[in-house]
Amino acid sequence: MPAKKKKNKPLVGNALVKEVNRRIRLARTQWDAHNNAACRRERLRALKLYETLSEAEKEKVPQTLRVWLRYRSEKYFGEGRNGNGANSKG
Repeated sequence: MPAKKKKNKPLVGNALVKEVNRRIRLARTQWDAHNNAACRRERLRALKLYETLSEAEKEKVPQTLRVWLRYRSEKYFGEGRNGNGANSKG
């Protein structure tokens, strides 16, 4: 008999905060490993979850992770960025 699949329930409360922290840390790990595509993917996932947090829950995310997610990574993965510059015309 096959194992029962767990239904994916939407995360709430501390579980959601933990998942946001985990995804930001994973994105930073990918960044440190110069794995930009994986970093961008995890950063977008973390940002999507982060935006669902309430103000009180956002305060539970460590400041260093919030800063990295919002500001430092925006410099490299923001709207105006479209690649590594190798294929840019100029």
